[in-house]
Amino acid sequence: MTFSTIDYIVFGFYCLVIIGLGLFISTRKKRGDTDSSDYFLAGRALPWWAIGASLIASNISAEQFIGMSGSGFAIGLAIASYEWMAALTLVIVAVFFLPIFLKKKIFTMPQFLETRFDKRVKTVMAVFWLIVFVFVNLTSILYLGALAMERIMGVPMIYGILGLAVFAAIYSIYGGLKAVAWTDVVQVVFLVGGGLLTTYFALNHLGGNNGFVAGFRDLLQLVPEKFDMILEKGSLMIPDGKGGEKDAYLDLPGISVLIGGMWVANLYYWGCNQYIIQRALAARSVREAQKGLAFAAYLKLLLPLIVVIPGIVAYALQADITKSDEAYPWLLHNFVPTGVKGLAFAALVAAIVSSLASMMNSVSTIFTMDVYKEYFRKNASEQRLVRTGRIVSTLALVVAIVIAPMLNNFDQAFQYIQEFTGFISPGALAIFLAGFFYKKATSNGALAAAIGTFVFSLLFKIFLPEIPFMDRMGIVFLLCAGLIWLFAVLEGNRVQTKSITIHKSQFYTDKTFKIASLGIIIILIFLYTIWW
Repeated sequence: MTFSTIDYIVFGFYCLVIIGLGLFISTRKKRGDTDSSDYFLAGRALPWWAIGASLIASNISAEQFIGMSGSGFAIGLAIASYEWMAALTLVIVAVFFLPIFLKKKIFTMPQFLETRFDKRVKTVMAVFWLIVFVFVNLTSILYLGALAMERIMGVPMIYGILGLAVFAAIYSIYGGLKAVAWTDVVQVVFLVGGGLLTTYFALNHLGGNNGFVAGFRDLLQLVPEKFDMILEKGSLMIPDGKGGEKDAYLDLPGISVLIGGMWVANLYYWGCNQYIIQRALAARSVREAQKGLAFAAYLKLLLPLIVVIPGIVAYALQADITKSDEAYPWLLHNFVPTGVKGLAFAALVAAIVSSLASMMNSVSTIFTMDVYKEYFRKNASEQRLVRTGRIVSTLALVVAIVIAPMLNNFDQAFQYIQEFTGFISPGALAIFLAGFFYKKATSNGALAAAIGTFVFSLLFKIFLPEIPFMDRMGIVFLLCAGLIWLFAVLEGNRVQTKSITIHKSQFYTDKTFKIASLGIIIILIFLYTIWW
């Protein structure tokens, strides 16, 4: 993609705004005045709009812009279920998960597991999350982000990795969650604005320069098969990344997308994942956190227009590409005009950098509060905790920089990463839900589920590979929940001393949230009714 002078100016302006704002926020307090609550939870003072913006900025990265556009090219709008079902998931998490977390005033997800179960469960899950966050998520964000820059700008992989890492590190390591969250507010403006402009120009071209609406109307007429939300078995064959083809049903197994394993993936990701939920833990209040998640839900409803529709447009335009994942770069190169290219590229970099910064902060929070403070220095001062968090962020980023180029040796690296995470999410979700709502759930049962999620997933993968990935997650979740129940029975079927007392009043929501939630549900019913 050829950049003009104005494109470089626009992109440079974006970089200066983000770095300047991040450094300003990071240095507002004197070095010794920043405590662990400031660094890891932004002083528990985030308003709803900052929470919602930061959630989306952290969630969206290169795999959405590149990967979901590629899936839009190959599969169509059905891939948007990841985004639209996430919107409804955010409402559920806001009502049933957040009040419990915020009442406990926790810093991390492992900390909650200790208060409900015991230190063994906390430590096992803390170590698991650290391994996954550093060696899978942080590394993959760097690799896929650099890969996107290489495809779009021709930037060599290693320079892309180093550039993205330094960009994110400049403000996030020193400033912590407060710097990450407030810069995310600006990142989202670039992310959504630049993404929508790319979609507009692509659809405008498709419609013969008659505007966005005309282009979308033509898209529906040209490729109606790409707007089937529920796939039937054998109805669509897509590239398997190995030179052959596979049934798209294996990735999106029909109606079970709506009632099966995708719920496991979404509830785990949005409700039990430190990387995401940390923003809500930093809210001023439960009401503010709930409004923030509702705001994020509306942005999720919008995102398919930014990350899926461009891929469908590229398919309709018969893009001259060899891989589906090249659809988005192809559109940027051919149809985004001078001046706007810089903004569109800024949107992509904003998505990558915000995700990097958020992941680094989550790694430092879990290690500092659940490992360092627990096993190395119980009475550590606030300043020492903050300093440790900064050191851990730096080390995690260095490890990711070293490992990221190695992912280039794997075919379909992102798919392998998704599947590995899917080995864990069923058991983790079962543990959290049992911790919330099953007073007889024991610590041994939680440990059994943590181990069982690996074992069950591996057995299904080896012996029943024909079962779609999402269906497998749903089955493994039920098996892990069964394990928790079995251990409760074997251990006397007694209410546990650490069980959580739930009152209906905890799940009260105000009028604003109720109206917002109703709007989300109505929109989802409308969307799925049109493109069933």
